[in-house]
Amino acid sequence: MSDIIYGRNPVLEALRAGREINKIYLSSEERGTILEVVKLARQRAIPLHQTDRQNLDRLAQTDKHQGIVAFVASAAYVDIDDLFAVARERQEAPFLLVLDEVEDPHNLGAILRTADATGAHGLIIPKRRAVGLTGTAAKASAGAVEHVGVARVTNIVQTLSYLKEQGCWVVGAETDSDLLPYGQDLTGPIALVIGGEGKGLGRLVKENCDYLIRLPMRGRLNSLNASVAAGVLMYEVLRQRMGALEQGRPVNE
Repeated sequence: MSDIIYGRNPVLEALRAGREINKIYLSSEERGTILEVVKLARQRAIPLHQTDRQNLDRLAQTDKHQGIVAFVASAAYVDIDDLFAVARERQEAPFLLVLDEVEDPHNLGAILRTADATGAHGLIIPKRRAVGLTGTAAKASAGAVEHVGVARVTNIVQTLSYLKEQGCWVVGAETDSDLLPYGQDLTGPIALVIGGEGKGLGRLVKENCDYLIRLPMRGRLNSLNASVAAGVLMYEVLRQRMGALEQGRPVNE
């Protein structure tokens, strides 16, 4: 089964990561990054086809493809234990994101991109009522989808219990909480739980978090876009971990 990814960075990162690619369509009008794509594709004997932008629009079902469309093997999801293995390899405390019914592929892609930037070890998403690793999500991730593992699970609540068994503190983002992230110790094993657009965390998900935190809001609105909230919290985890390392405190327990 094949998926389509499009855009310069997503296709380039797929090539660099060794993703199985069946063929690549290029616009003859484009230069720059595409030259590196051509070089890597030829090294791996991946068929290249020149075509016009109208055909690329049709293949990608968007005009935001930047002159490049690739047919790739369907994105492989990983097991949760694979995410813990990444943390062990890096000798770091697990740092995971759990997304509760995030449905917008642009949000998923943006969260993947920030997860890569902040050193998170992977994402966990539900199989139902949530977006998966679509071409749009891959494009929005700017190639991070090739470097950050995503586990897809049947039941988020059961998954939270498993994460606790593995030693993680499960911390949910919730606007009604009295706790701010800046006063909490986020340097240890942690799973940040982010709610879906407009709905936030489900009741059972909230009840199964160890505690809830909120971001301070000084304006007239009472919530942030899911990817923005996730990004702010991920960087708070990174800030605290970097500070702990500077002070000589371990962050791998």
